[in-house]
Amino acid sequence: MGDQLSAKDWLDQGLRTLAKHGFTALKAEPLAKAMGVSRGSFYWHFADIDAFRRAILEHWRDVAVERIIADIEALSPDANALSALLNRAFGGKPPLLESAMRSWAARDPVARSAVLAVDQRRIGYIEKLLRDAGLPLEVARARTQILYWAFLGFALSDGPLSRTRQAAILKELLRVTSHDGI
Repeated sequence: MGDQLSAKDWLDQGLRTLAKHGFTALKAEPLAKAMGVSRGSFYWHFADIDAFRRAILEHWRDVAVERIIADIEALSPDANALSALLNRAFGGKPPLLESAMRSWAARDPVARSAVLAVDQRRIGYIEKLLRDAGLPLEVARARTQILYWAFLGFALSDGPLSRTRQAAILKELLRVTSHDGI
């Protein structure tokens, strides 16, 4: 990488490092070495490691929530937003970053607060999608919680499912969220 790194470059590297090595690896020297630059580049963008870690938490929220919601909201009006969201959440490998963030949150109150805010934002969005699909409030809330628990279980699991098993689970999750399932 060149010497003209942006703060976003550092944050993206921070998320990759966090997912692979955990929050204790979020240090200027190892990050700089991984990016092939001096530590000075780090300190050009961040006052200290605490400022960087706070920025990582904000960047994670943007990547793991806000961009996904924006993508779903940008779908055509006739697209099934809930189906798209479920396919995105459950259609690949368990997200390593999710597990790393929750491990960090278990040890750090600032990270815990960020994770709780992300959970609340996600839960609110899923509930909105279910309500938009015509489910009554209490049914939407219950199903939202079930879906979120399923996501967390998937995110914290050890590995991917076969495509056949994944398709069956996605089909069942969609059935559970449908208005016909009331």
